Amino acid sequence: MNQVVLSAWIVEASPLRYTPAGMPALDVRLEHESELSEAGRERKVKAAIKAVALGSVAQALSQQAIGSGWTFSGFLATPRHGKHPVLHIQSFQQTPNS
Repeated sequence: MNQVVLSAWIVEASPLRYTPAGMPALDVRLEHESELSEAGRERKVKAAIKAVALGSVAQALSQQAIGSGWTFSGFLATPRHGKHPVLHIQSFQQTPNS
């Protein structure tokens, strides 16, 4: 199963673009920071990840402010000519206290 749920802030967004098939697409960079338990110890975790949204999700996400916090759901995929996985956002919702 390839399913990701991540609370993160939008730190960068490209202008809304359209695929050759005419579908809206949005490239964003997300950052996450939290404290988690690992091997019985608390650990401060930071992560930055590239993400993409398509269709109505891209249109809605393009209206959100840089620096706003959200909970993103989607899946990971590595682009054809890429080295690092990209989060494909399928839905997002406001993160409480963001």
